[in-house]
Amino acid sequence: MASEAPPFWWDKADWRAWALYPASAIYGAIAARGLNRGRREKVDLPVLCVGNFTVGGAGKTPVATALAKELSHRKHQPGFLSRGYGGSLSGTHLVDPENDSARLTGDEPLLLARHAPVVVSASRAAGARILAEQGCDFIIMDDGFQSARLHYDYALLVVDAIRGLGNGHVIPGGPVRAPLVDQLRHASAVLKLGEGNGADHAIRMAARAARPVFQAVTKPLPGSGIENRKLLAFAGIGDPQKFFNTAASIGGELVQTRTFPDHHLFNDEELGELMQTADNQGLEIVTTAKDAMRLHHGTERARELLQKLHVLEIDVQFEDDTIADRIIQGTLDAFHNRRI
Repeated sequence: MASEAPPFWWDKADWRAWALYPASAIYGAIAARGLNRGRREKVDLPVLCVGNFTVGGAGKTPVATALAKELSHRKHQPGFLSRGYGGSLSGTHLVDPENDSARLTGDEPLLLARHAPVVVSASRAAGARILAEQGCDFIIMDDGFQSARLHYDYALLVVDAIRGLGNGHVIPGGPVRAPLVDQLRHASAVLKLGEGNGADHAIRMAARAARPVFQAVTKPLPGSGIENRKLLAFAGIGDPQKFFNTAASIGGELVQTRTFPDHHLFNDEELGELMQTADNQGLEIVTTAKDAMRLHHGTERARELLQKLHVLEIDVQFEDDTIADRIIQGTLDAFHNRRI
């Protein structure tokens, strides 16, 4: 089971964050050293890293998917690299979306595999070589910005417009993965995702560092079938409330909600409770595409729930039509420059 970020990380810094400040300073120094001095292996393909400043869900995966779609429109053959968080794999594996389960690969690789080949590997360079063998000509690295193992030509850091940097403290006192100045030193651009002012500090810092700032929003895709329905909504993602708000915004009436840790692997007891509650109260059940992925290739109870489930899919819409093109072209230009 994946761990859950402490709620105090996402509020104004309190005594807990300040009590952990010495530990945060040590963690931040180590993380900064890794970013600044890490030896990154180069591969003979352009590499675009989609990362974020903090732990937890900022929307990296739908952004990576949107960029892959744009690459396909440009007649490229993109491939994804993923760590496969939440899965049990320890080696390097080309994802088979028809037969692999989230218990093996993690949920995000299965989502990505609907759009392009995905390799799950702790060794990003080894994964990149497999993607090259598959005929990919452009690599999108879903996360991995702070790992400093593979050279990336362009690093796009996604920041949630509402949650932003949380309390602004580095792990373990807060959700920030490394000091902001050090992260921006290695970033090519910042993408503010959503509507709100929670990301304002990160945006101001990006502007001071002369990094381009782009904007995008997530939009629910039609066809979920939840409009004007009484719902039990459940989610095991980084920010479940964002999903609940989206479901309500398109006309779903959320009578009951259930939250689980990010990447949570559901057991039969939990699934049975969801279905029993929904049956008792005459509710229909809705969840995210990421949560639904964890039910595929599962138990009989999981298959039963899948038959009853509404899945709310989302898409990323950039502020204007040039943003995806600028990110992709920036990656290609940087790749060309490092080859000459």
